[in-house]
Amino acid sequence: MPLRDVILAFVAVLALGTSFVAIKVGVAHMPPLLLTALRFLFAAIPAIIFVRPPAAPIRIVVAFGFALGVLQFGLMISSIKLGMPAGLASLLVQLQAFFTVGLAWLLLGEKPTQWQLIGAGLAAAGMILIGAQWIGHAPLLPLVMLLGAALAWAAANLIGKRAGSADRLALVVWGSLAAPVPLFLLSLLFEGQDAVVAALSPPSWQAIASIAFMAYAATVMAFSIWNTLLQRHPAAVVAPYALLIPVVGMVSSSIAFGETLTVQEIFASALILAGLLVGMRGGSLGRSATR
Repeated sequence: MPLRDVILAFVAVLALGTSFVAIKVGVAHMPPLLLTALRFLFAAIPAIIFVRPPAAPIRIVVAFGFALGVLQFGLMISSIKLGMPAGLASLLVQLQAFFTVGLAWLLLGEKPTQWQLIGAGLAAAGMILIGAQWIGHAPLLPLVMLLGAALAWAAANLIGKRAGSADRLALVVWGSLAAPVPLFLLSLLFEGQDAVVAALSPPSWQAIASIAFMAYAATVMAFSIWNTLLQRHPAAVVAPYALLIPVVGMVSSSIAFGETLTVQEIFASALILAGLLVGMRGGSLGRSATR
């Protein structure tokens, strides 16, 4: 890629990686489901004024937005609220790449390559190490929720494939409209009216900054950059930059919150990153990981 596009790729990686810091700041000042609802509300508004609707069936756009906004980010942000370190979350959610390959194999008959299977094995070994530590020293629920978030992202990837050649930025912007109402209702149901009213009366500046960063930098801007790069270059050229997202997430979380990884978590993280890197050689994994 030319230097201009390399710089754009790093800008997107920086926004996506540091968004985990914004998430942790946000959930300290606002219930996670409410925070997620506002993220997608403002990701859609005012962007829908400037971005045309995608050339895809409405049911696909709605299903994509629900899987990505309500399921993936609802579960991921809630897991961070419940104690999952933001840096570790930025790594584990990348397992969506392997879930995408697995679902595509089961539902679409797309057989994974040898490299993808080897990569999945390395990543699974890393997950077993992390899971063993969490079972012994921390609540298991946040880990299970984060795995659910990765699975939901994989589902969104497959739904996005059904959108055909529709513009990906338009799919994200207009799909975002499907998330706020269900998330607001879930927030009222599980987080309670009192918590919602307290968080909005008025919202803290930290919550406002968190929502603004997640909506405009980590959603609209970052996805726009990825969409542009994927139009200009082969997916195999762009996809490896996604491996830097958890690196940025871990470093920024360590700087912001003093999060540290145990020796076991560092080794497990290295296995997962190695698995992702090996899996990229499978081609279709590289495409799914950046959608």
